[in-house]
Amino acid sequence: MALMAPAMAQVRIKDIADLEGIRDNQLVGYGLVVGLPGTGDRLRSSVFTRQSLVGMLERLGVNTRDFERQMDTKNVAAVMVTTNLPAFARPGSRIDVAISSLGDAQNLTGGLLLVTPLLGADGEVYAVAQGPVATGAIAARGAGASVQRGVPTSARIASGAIVEREVPYSLGAQQAMRLALRNPDLTTARRIAAAINRASGATVATATDPRTVALALGGRDPVGFLAGIEQLRVVPDQVARVVIEEASGTIVMGSNVRISTVAIAQGNLTIRITETPQVSQPNPFSDGETVVTPRTQIEIDDQRERRVGVLAGSITLAELVRGLNSLGVGPRDLITILQTIKAAGALQAELEVR
Repeated sequence: MALMAPAMAQVRIKDIADLEGIRDNQLVGYGLVVGLPGTGDRLRSSVFTRQSLVGMLERLGVNTRDFERQMDTKNVAAVMVTTNLPAFARPGSRIDVAISSLGDAQNLTGGLLLVTPLLGADGEVYAVAQGPVATGAIAARGAGASVQRGVPTSARIASGAIVEREVPYSLGAQQAMRLALRNPDLTTARRIAAAINRASGATVATATDPRTVALALGGRDPVGFLAGIEQLRVVPDQVARVVIEEASGTIVMGSNVRISTVAIAQGNLTIRITETPQVSQPNPFSDGETVVTPRTQIEIDDQRERRVGVLAGSITLAELVRGLNSLGVGPRDLITILQTIKAAGALQAELEVR
C-alpha cells in the first residue's frame, strides 16, 4: 500500500501549471518625458530626441523645424515604455508601465510622460500610456562629491496605461485545452492527470509529454471545470540537481540528491611568514649607531585537527550537509568538494555550475 504524501508536500495544480493560450502579451512604445529639472537629454548629442520634439510640436501646430539647430533644452528625455497586457484585459482597464531612458538623460525624477501608444508584436496599438513618472531613486551632486541610490534613469507609472484593444480569446467556446507544466517532468504530469481523473470520475486528462496534460472538456462548463482543477493538489516530482553559483558562493541542493559511499579529506599545508623588524637606538650622546634588527616569525598550519570524513552510501540531503559541516567545510570549499565528488562518480545528481 502506497504511503500518502504529507499535506505540506502537496501543491495546487494552478501553482505548477498554466493553461495554454491564456497568457500575457508584451507591449512596447517610444515616448517623451518632459518637465525634467535640467536632467534630460542633450539635444545636440541625442538627435532622435530633437527630432521627436520637433515632430511633436508640429502635430500641436508649432513650427520649429527651421530653428531645429538652435533648440537646446535639457528638460526633455526620450524613453522606451514597456508593459505586459494581461490575459482578458478589457478596453478601459488600466495597467502599470515601465519607463527607461534612451538617451543621455541623468534623472527622470519629476518628469511627465506624454501620450505614448503601446504596440504589440503585430504592430497594432493595444494601450496608451501617460502620466507622472516615479523613479524611487535619490541622486544628488555637488562640486566635489555625488551620491546616488537606485537607478534614476528607470521609472514606473502605476496604472499609467489605458487598454484600448483586447486580445480576442473565447474561453467558454473551448472543448479541449492543455495544461503546460512550468517545470517539465513525466512523473508530475502523470500525477496531475491521475488527480484530475479521480476528481472528475472519468478519463478527461491525459499526459502527452513531460510538459503537457491534455484536457477533454466533453461539454462541461470550461470556467467551472478549470476552476475546480486549479484547486486539486498533487506532489510534484523533482530531478536530483545541485546548482552552484560560483560568483557568490551559493549552493542549492534538491531533496533527492544522493551520494554513494565516499571518503573526504579537505585541507592543505599553510605556511605564514611574518616580518616584524625592530629598531635599536643608542644611548644619548654616545658614539653608537641606530641599527635595525630583523625578526621573523614562521607559522606552519598542517590542518592536524582535520579528519577524513566517510559519508555512507545513499545519504539524504540533511545527512550530507551535516557530514560536511562536521569537517568544518565552508561554502567555497563545499563547491570544490561537490565538483570532485561528481568527478569521482559518487554524486547521484545533476551538477549545474553557473
